[in-house]
Amino acid sequence: MKAIKDFENKKVLVLGLARSGEAAARLLSKLGAIVTVNDSKPFEENPSAQALLEEGIKVICGSHPLELLDEDFEYMIKNPGIPYANPMVAKALDKGIPVYTEVELAYCISESPIIGITGSNGKTTTTTMIADVLNDAGQSGLLSGNIGFPASEVAMTASEKDKLVMELSSFQLMGIDRFHPHIAVITNLMPTHIDYHGSFEDYVAAKWNLQNNMTTDDYLVLNFNQDLAKELANKTQATLVPFSTREEVDGAYLSDGNLYFKGEAVMAADNIGVPGSHNIENALATIAVAKLLGISNDVIAETLSHFGGVKHRLQSLGQIDDVQFYNDSKSTNILATQKALSGFDNSKVILIAGGLDRGNEFDELVPDLIGLKKMVILGESAPRVKRAADKAGVDYLDAKDIQEATQIAFREALAGDVVLLSPANASWDMYRNFEVRGDEFIAAFEALKGE
Repeated sequence: MKAIKDFENKKVLVLGLARSGEAAARLLSKLGAIVTVNDSKPFEENPSAQALLEEGIKVICGSHPLELLDEDFEYMIKNPGIPYANPMVAKALDKGIPVYTEVELAYCISESPIIGITGSNGKTTTTTMIADVLNDAGQSGLLSGNIGFPASEVAMTASEKDKLVMELSSFQLMGIDRFHPHIAVITNLMPTHIDYHGSFEDYVAAKWNLQNNMTTDDYLVLNFNQDLAKELANKTQATLVPFSTREEVDGAYLSDGNLYFKGEAVMAADNIGVPGSHNIENALATIAVAKLLGISNDVIAETLSHFGGVKHRLQSLGQIDDVQFYNDSKSTNILATQKALSGFDNSKVILIAGGLDRGNEFDELVPDLIGLKKMVILGESAPRVKRAADKAGVDYLDAKDIQEATQIAFREALAGDVVLLSPANASWDMYRNFEVRGDEFIAAFEALKGE
C-alpha cells in the first residue's frame, strides 16, 4: 500500500456503510484522516458501526442530519448506491466538497496495476474469468470492487506483483477523479439503472468515466458487436482492443467456431465451460486481456474450458433425475435473460421469471420465449410477464415465491429438461437482493435433491 499523505489530518465524511463504507473508513483512519461515519441504520442494529466505534472512529447512526455537513469536511466518500439527489450528497456538492466512492481510494493507495471491468451485463463473469486466467498463469489476479470484495480493502494488502481485477459499477464510476486502470474492459452498454441515472446518455457517461485518465500506454477492450462502442472508440486516448462475435477485428473474435486473437486461434468456442452466446463475448474479452498480458493460449484454453460460472450468473447447480438446474438470479433485466436463454434448446426449458415491477412491458423478450416448454411466474411484475408469455404462446403457472416456483418447475420437468431461474427482473419486491433470491433457489434445489 502506498503511504499517501492526501488525507492526513483531513476531515472526511463516510456516508453509508455496508462493506465498502466500512473498508473506506478503516483505510482513511489508517491514512491519518479524521473520519466520521454516517449511516441511516440505527446504531443498536448496526454491527459495522459498533465495530468502527470500538476502533476509535466517530459514528453517527439512525439518520442523515444535514447540519453534519457544517463541520468543514474536506472530502465525502459515499456508498455507491446512494444517489446524487440525496440531500446529504447534494449539500456536499453545493459546498464544493469532493464526493468520491471508495474505488478512488483504492486507486490512490494501490501498488498494483488495475484491470477495470464494467458493462451492463457480463461484468461479473468476465471479471472472474480474467482473474482465473491470471492466477492459472501465475500472475496473481486479485478480485475486487463490485464483485463483493471492497477495492480499498484489497488494495491495502496488494503488492506490485499483483493485479487488481476490479469489477466496477456505473454508481462507483460516478465517484472517481484520478482513477486510472492500465487495462479497461466495457463488456456492453444497454439501458439499465435509468431510474438512478435519469437517462441512458448519463448512464453511458458514467461507464465511460472508466477511461478518462487512460493514455496510449493503456488498453481499452470494447465490444464491437455494438455500434455505440464503435462510436465511443473514437473518443478515448487509450489503445483500442476490440472484440466481436460478428466480424473479424484487430483484437479477439469468433470465426468458424473458434476464438481468435489477432489472427491466432486460441480455442474452440464449444469448449467454454459455460453455455450461451453471451459467454462467448465474455471469453473474448478475457482472451483480449490475457493476450495483452502475455498469457499462453494453452493456459487460456485450459482455464476457460473448466470455468464453472459465477454464483447467481447462469450457475450450474447440478441434476436431479436428469433434470439440470441453472441459477441465473443475477439476470435482473430483459437482456440478461435473453442471453441466458440463448444457450439452451427452448423446448427443454422451464423458465422461472418475474420480480420487481418497474412499469416496463416485456415485449422485447417475446421472441426469446417462443418454444419454451413452460414458465413459472412470480412477483409484482407477474401480470406483465404473463402478457409476454401469452404473446409467445407459452403456458405458465403461478408461484408465490422462489421455493414454490422451484418445486413447480421440477414437477413439470422430464429427464433431459432444464429448470432455469432467470427472472428478467430485480428482486426487491420479495428479496433483499438477487443473491438472497438465488440462495433460496439453491436451497430449494438442495431440498429436492435430498427427497
